[in-house]
Amino acid sequence: MLEMYAIVKQKPEAGLSLVRKPVPEPGPGEVLIRIHKTAICGTDLHIFHWDDWSRKHINPPLTIGHEYVGEIARVGEGVLGFSVGERVSGEGHIVCGHCRNCRAGNAQWCRHTNSVGVNRDGAFAEYLCIPACNVVPVNPAFPEEIVSFFDAFGNATHTALMYDVIGEDVLITGMGPIGIMAASVCAKNGARSVIVTDVNDFRLNMALKMGATAAVNVRRETLEDAMAAQHMVEGFDVGLEMSGNPAALKQMLGVMRNGGKIALLGILAYSADIDFNDIIFKGLTVTGIYGRRMYETWYKMGAMIEAGLDLSPLITHRYHYSEYEKGFRAMADGQSGKVILDWTPKV
Repeated sequence: MLEMYAIVKQKPEAGLSLVRKPVPEPGPGEVLIRIHKTAICGTDLHIFHWDDWSRKHINPPLTIGHEYVGEIARVGEGVLGFSVGERVSGEGHIVCGHCRNCRAGNAQWCRHTNSVGVNRDGAFAEYLCIPACNVVPVNPAFPEEIVSFFDAFGNATHTALMYDVIGEDVLITGMGPIGIMAASVCAKNGARSVIVTDVNDFRLNMALKMGATAAVNVRRETLEDAMAAQHMVEGFDVGLEMSGNPAALKQMLGVMRNGGKIALLGILAYSADIDFNDIIFKGLTVTGIYGRRMYETWYKMGAMIEAGLDLSPLITHRYHYSEYEKGFRAMADGQSGKVILDWTPKV
């Protein structure tokens, strides 16, 4: 039996292990992908630390990871349209295909979703097996390091393009890598101004380099001053909440213009004390975002890369998978963008 290396949450405790395990066999309708590169996500960091969220959602042993790029190694029986050696990534939400949302073309809302690297073995391994319908072909001209975090880029794209941003003033709260990418997407798609907030100067500065108009450290600066500098009179037209911080959400509601629109991607760690009258009397539209639109968001991502959107400045650390612990430490200290793990053999 062929074996591979994989990064596994073996026990319900902090930490991960690099282990040998069998290479999965693609069954009917499945594709085996040889992984080239992966990117560490905030979800992976939660699993590494074994926090409250992980204890509720993760059942060890589990190979983690869901951001990746690779090539097709084998196809299972009945798989059409894919060839061995083809460069691919994949949609990480495995859906039922039969519920109302799936059949209506809204599979991102499938209530039976299983997530790669969360509910089933993931991509932090030399090989990954997923349903062929989840495989996404990738333009060979795209840099593999960028494609390795298309999953996260998809979250940013879905959120940023939920509403029309052309000529609009956009507020983005939370400058993790997804928030930074959302700022780039809004700037690329014609926003009048993109103001971002956080408490991490490293990531605020990175957002400025990648297209944000102004960056506000809310510990020492006021959002109102930044709004005045952009000659904003009525408030923000579009808000993207990426932090999961109740205080950030409350502030956002207070600075939206009447009739403004908010997309919520950040997951709240605890209940938010917000004034619903801000929503009601301002006539705000508030929409929750989960993952990517299947599969329209993937087409939008590719189109923006082809049109010149450059996400390479977001990559700050690169490691071989055998040094994965260094990658997780880089993510944890907050002085990083995207951290890439290379799964190709060392030369």
